Amino acid sequence: MDSFLPAIKSRRDVPGSELDLMVRRVVVILSGSRGGSSLFKETLARHPRIASLDGELDPLLALSGNGFNQNSDSDCIEWVANAAELTSSILDEISFASNELLDTELLLRKWKNRLLLQFPCYFLGPEQRLERSLEAALSQFDRGDRRSEAELQDLVLRTVFADAPWRISYYDGKAAAGAGLYFDEPLKIEEPPFVVPTLRRRPFGLADVRDSVLLFKAPSDAYRIGMYEQLFPNAEVSYIHLTRGFAQSVNGLMDGWLYPLGFFSHDLSKIGCELDIRGYSDTVAFGRKWWKFDLPRNWREFTRARLEEVCLNQWYSIHDAILRSGVCTLRLSFEDFMADPATALRTITDHLGLPAMELPASLPVRMATEPPRFRRWHKRGPMLLALGRRAEVREMMGRLGYPMEPDSWL
Repeated sequence: MDSFLPAIKSRRDVPGSELDLMVRRVVVILSGSRGGSSLFKETLARHPRIASLDGELDPLLALSGNGFNQNSDSDCIEWVANAAELTSSILDEISFASNELLDTELLLRKWKNRLLLQFPCYFLGPEQRLERSLEAALSQFDRGDRRSEAELQDLVLRTVFADAPWRISYYDGKAAAGAGLYFDEPLKIEEPPFVVPTLRRRPFGLADVRDSVLLFKAPSDAYRIGMYEQLFPNAEVSYIHLTRGFAQSVNGLMDGWLYPLGFFSHDLSKIGCELDIRGYSDTVAFGRKWWKFDLPRNWREFTRARLEEVCLNQWYSIHDAILRSGVCTLRLSFEDFMADPATALRTITDHLGLPAMELPASLPVRMATEPPRFRRWHKRGPMLLALGRRAEVREMMGRLGYPMEPDSWL
């Protein structure tokens, strides 16, 4: 990937920033993959004093030379490389919810910078193709546009991918049926399902550094606790530990590993590793080379395991890393958040010393492989109940405050 990075960075337009030294408050959501953190973060990010990225930090880490096969053999990062470059990218993208569209120049830059991380090889082709298509799409907007965010985003995607509409299926919430369609790009920077860049936002600026909170979430942040302290050395960094029971998490992880349109995190063929994960490598066309979701320190021990063993290890390893770190956290279960989101949000805003926020009329569906429903884990019930009898599972569930009665697993 290193050979492509200079070309990608030369096409992106990211101004340098020194606001990283002025940021006063950072909040990091620590959670396992398929633990509900996307929905949780999206809801909390609607607070008027909370600024967030459209997606996760991982593509910006990769672009700045951080992460697996760059300065790490897993998703763990002990020391940040090119910190100034990384914080400039963060502060250029991070923003607040708003009812007003960004101006055309900012929208053009925002979409160009994001799309180059999603299909880099495609957009590194003919010069100005991306810019021209974005200008054509954005020319159909006006500052008072009352169309919904989804309608405007669809307009941009249809215009940009007019010659390759199948690529739209790799965006969150845009999946379409396609025979044999699966992610097979030669270079991956952002992990699909891709984030659709938001349009109604307010940029983070100097006037916001004192009273606002920067919010981050990525499951692999559990393996890089201390990183945000390096990036924002004068900020108070707070952590929220979002938990979810093992049955729901493992079931969701297994669905994601088998899902053809998303969660492709690491192409291990690039380091000469061939996967032989039973129930995955022998089941799907991409199962020999693509690792999905987060990459724990012990991932090499699971390249020839059964899929449920890989997923159980991902759930266990993340929460074990959070608990072993000793970092002070506010712990909240995703199950409690779903049962009573208003109370959960009030707990968080009180903890952070922020004004209470209004609960959205409806909670968005994010990064779903199928429509959400309670007790979806029942489709793998016998397998998961067998895993639940293991001592290490019972021990971790106890550490996280969960009962072992299956009737309580939502």
